[in-house]
Amino acid sequence: MEVILAESAGFCFGVKRAVDTVYEQIGKGKQIYTYGPIIHNEEVVKDLEKKGVKVLTCDEELEALTEGTVVIRSHGVSREIGRKIEEKGLECVDATCPFVKRIHKIVEKESRAGRQIIIIGNPGHPEVEGIMGWSETPAVIIESEKEAENFFCPEEKDICLVSQTTFNYNKFQELVEIIQKKGYNVNVVNTICNATEERQAEAKVIASQVDAMIVIGGNHSSNTKKLYEICRKECENTCFIQTLDGLRLDFPDSVIRVGITAGASTPNNIIEEVQNYVRVNF
Repeated sequence: MEVILAESAGFCFGVKRAVDTVYEQIGKGKQIYTYGPIIHNEEVVKDLEKKGVKVLTCDEELEALTEGTVVIRSHGVSREIGRKIEEKGLECVDATCPFVKRIHKIVEKESRAGRQIIIIGNPGHPEVEGIMGWSETPAVIIESEKEAENFFCPEEKDICLVSQTTFNYNKFQELVEIIQKKGYNVNVVNTICNATEERQAEAKVIASQVDAMIVIGGNHSSNTKKLYEICRKECENTCFIQTLDGLRLDFPDSVIRVGITAGASTPNNIIEEVQNYVRVNF
């Protein structure tokens, strides 16, 4: 059986930087906290917990701290959370992905200039919540075509539209087109990171050429879910797993080519384990 592994599979620059940052803090003598899971991968989070790193799950837990080091995860946080960490006198290590940081600056500047901020992304996702926290005025989140169709903004108000870095690129373009047709003065800033676009494009090509597709990533990983959706459209026999333990495939004899890709929060050792297993056992 031929196995095709996506070259872009696994840690992206921002995720690797964030994970490395946390490991570098271990052993420095202070209790290490991350504001939320450092990345959306349970295996990585479990390993860090074994090494004493604790995850802050809400603002109340942050408020209760009196000492320690708080690492801001790759998704970033609102300006208010950063202010709280500073006011409490905690050491803050900012591991926000530079591409996310760029969105914060755009949103802060454009909202301050009086423009309506639209974020194309998933409501409730930590990156989106963080971006919202940098807008001087209430931002609008749009995820679906229906939401784009129903969007209304006073005609005299200009719009600045940005995107979650891991949003589906094709869907982003569709939603932008719907909003632009309404006649508003829209400044569209495509803030989907290059790594996401490349990963999605490569996954689509591979999925269209294979008999079965395996997508590896955390259950809460937004970018991995989008990879699965893209691959599923091209290859009906697509499965989504977090680790090798989740692989339950009974390939028919007709399957001769299998593709593998992985989300930006998936460690290389998990990808290699799945790849080697498929090569050896099928």
